Order: sequence, then structure tokens, then C-alpha cells
Amino acid sequence: MALAAPSDPLHTLYSEHHGWLHGWLRRKLGCREDAADLAQDTFLRLLARPPAELELREPRAFLTTIAHGLMVNHVRRRDLERAYLAALAAQPAATAPSPEERALILDSLLAIDALLDGLPTKARQAFLMSQLEGLKYAEIAERLGVSLSMVKKYMLQAMTHCMGIAEA
Repeated sequence: MALAAPSDPLHTLYSEHHGWLHGWLRRKLGCREDAADLAQDTFLRLLARPPAELELREPRAFLTTIAHGLMVNHVRRRDLERAYLAALAAQPAATAPSPEERALILDSLLAIDALLDGLPTKARQAFLMSQLEGLKYAEIAERLGVSLSMVKKYMLQAMTHCMGIAEA
């Protein structure tokens, strides 16, 4: 892949806004290394776009939108990994899965997370509360602050979404 020329819109965007984006991400994440990774990933996403799409009136708003999506995915993955590792630490050593089993389980959890990624937040939360925590719909409604019928709609939406992806 050839390097961007100084007149290239991507080069201009990077040179004018990378420092700002890195600082914005660092303040949001509280971690310099994660901020650097996500800033880099943001600009990597732009490589696939035609140069005409990178001539922007509001470049910081555009970069913020892309970086925010990457940050949400990063935080969700980190939280999922931490919860999984905490659950593993709570298990007695004799029942703890092997490193290979842990890798397979983590891959499965990440696949499920990606599958549920297309759902609205409350539908995803209702589905996870039902399937992972074993909560009844009334308990889910109380936790989410919605009606019982809304929880039923969320569950139908989640199941339909999962079935649609499984059939694809």
C-alpha cells in the first residue's frame, strides 16, 4: 500500500486531527495506550473510503462518530473479558477450563456479543438478563423500567434477530 501524499485528504485529515482525536480518546478512556490504538483504528477505517469522501466540512465530528463506535466496541469487549475472567477466578481450580477451552469460550462469547450488536440497547439487555441471569420477564421489566409487554417485544425482537442471522 502506498503512503498518502501530502495533498491527499487522508494525509491532511491525519496531520491536522490525529493529535486532537488521540487526546479526546485519552480523556474518554483514561488510558493512553488504548487511546493510541483506537485513534489508529479510526484512521485505518478511513483508508477504505474514496478520497472524495474525506473532504469534510466537520472533520472532528466525523472522526468522533467513528471513534465513538470503536470505543463502545472496545469497552464492551473489555468488560466482557473482565466478567469472564472474574467468573473463571471464582471457580475452583479443578473445574476451571483449560487455556484452550477458555479461548474457545471467549471466542464464543465475542461471537454472541457481535450477534447481539445489531439490537437496540434495551432489547439486548432484556435478552441477556433472560438468557444469562435467568430473570423472569417481570423482573426484567422492573430492572429496565419498562412494562411487561415491552419486555415481551424486546425478547421477540432479539429472538427474531438471532434467528434471522442464523438462517443467513
